[in-house]
Amino acid sequence: MHRRSILALSLVVLFGLTLRSLGEKAGAPGSLRPGSNGLPPAFFAQRDQDALSQAEIEQLRDTNRMPNERVLAFVKFLDERSETIRNLVTKPRRPGREQDIHDAMEQFVSIADNLEDNLNEYSTRHRDVRKALPKLLRAIDRWSSIIKSPPDDDAYNVSRKLTLESIRDLREDTEHLIEEQRVWFAAHPPQKDAEGNVVEQ
Repeated sequence: MHRRSILALSLVVLFGLTLRSLGEKAGAPGSLRPGSNGLPPAFFAQRDQDALSQAEIEQLRDTNRMPNERVLAFVKFLDERSETIRNLVTKPRRPGREQDIHDAMEQFVSIADNLEDNLNEYSTRHRDVRKALPKLLRAIDRWSSIIKSPPDDDAYNVSRKLTLESIRDLREDTEHLIEEQRVWFAAHPPQKDAEGNVVEQ
């Protein structure tokens, strides 16, 4: 089952259990408020929220034919989500912090899965991303450290597990692709134009 499907199912179970214990406290601060199917409005907003902003989508469109730049755009998006998590953990706590950490992790997984799909496509088509891969590998170390930093909390422990799994998968794919491209381009040097720029195939 895909990580996003597992996460959605886990959330449904989590909120179902929470409803049982908090259903009688609908009027208390921080408790669940009546909503569709008895679930808190935040659940539906989160479920329908896209992981990428419109500006980020445009960046991916603009780099569609530039694999290195596209990979680095994904790195930037994931850096921003991980930095959000770092700030939530290190700055003074505010109400809703745990849910915000959960949401940032969920966005991280969605973006990381998208990046992984792109890497698989570049591998299949032998698109040259050798310049971006070392930077991606260094970023993966940063992300792993940040995702592990928040204290245990039921609000995001499942999301953290899935996020760390996505980071692990990214690391494996990146390391494999680095070696694969080293071998491939040693045997098939990329074509260059008269100015020495690589000609995209």
